[in-house]
Amino acid sequence: MDTTTTKTTEGVTSESLLLSRRIHGALALVLILLAAFLFAETIKSLKEYRFIGGGIAPSNAITVSGEGEVFAVPDTAEFSFTVLETAATSAEVQGAATTKANDAIKALVDLGIEEKDIKTVAYDLYPKYEWKTNTTCVRFPCEQNQVQVGFELNQTVQVKVRAIDRAGEMLEAVTGKGVSSVSGLTFTVADEDGIQADARKQAIDDARAKAEKLASDLGVSLVRIVGFSEGGDVPPVMFARDSAQSLGMGGAEEMMKSSVNVPTGENRVVSNVNITYEIR
Repeated sequence: MDTTTTKTTEGVTSESLLLSRRIHGALALVLILLAAFLFAETIKSLKEYRFIGGGIAPSNAITVSGEGEVFAVPDTAEFSFTVLETAATSAEVQGAATTKANDAIKALVDLGIEEKDIKTVAYDLYPKYEWKTNTTCVRFPCEQNQVQVGFELNQTVQVKVRAIDRAGEMLEAVTGKGVSSVSGLTFTVADEDGIQADARKQAIDDARAKAEKLASDLGVSLVRIVGFSEGGDVPPVMFARDSAQSLGMGGAEEMMKSSVNVPTGENRVVSNVNITYEIR
């Protein structure tokens, strides 16, 4: 009995020690992971403080502005044309407008415009009314009634011309197909982001030069950037209104008498920045 009891006690003690070691090992692992996490967060906070400011506004700082300006020759043109049709029924007016619009689109495709660069931006179909006087009226004022006399359809198609030197040729192509008007001719730069980046770099360099000069005059040193903001504009170049902005009411016929000369000019891209430096 004594031997059996001793063996049992030794077995329980051994299992308790093993369980205790496992618990201690688990706790040690948790503490190590917690320490690693806290260390990583501390390093991250130090980096943020070093490069951003850690949310603490510096007591000594100067703010300077800079401007960058880039002129770019447009490489893309956009315009729209409108087909306006009137007919007795909706089916007739839609058929007439579709035929005329498709003829204009086909002319553009034949000249190299891709279908992805042609899209309908407006399609308005509505009944057309006229005021009719009662024919049996014998005494003024005679009664008038609004009577539907048909339907009117207005379809506007927007076109992007990537071969900008052929913009005039494209305008002639659509006006030759009997569209009602051509309008909204504008010139843009396809890589506006790249042009804007160049203007921004000029603005930052301008601001940095001003900050260095101001710091020298004040007898202080620049430490780091603690604030930045940017503004700017990219105005489109518009074509003259009297010749291509709205070609209707005879304007299309005038265009067909001679080849269209479309001056593109330049686009002015501006970036304005404000930079705040900590000083000491």
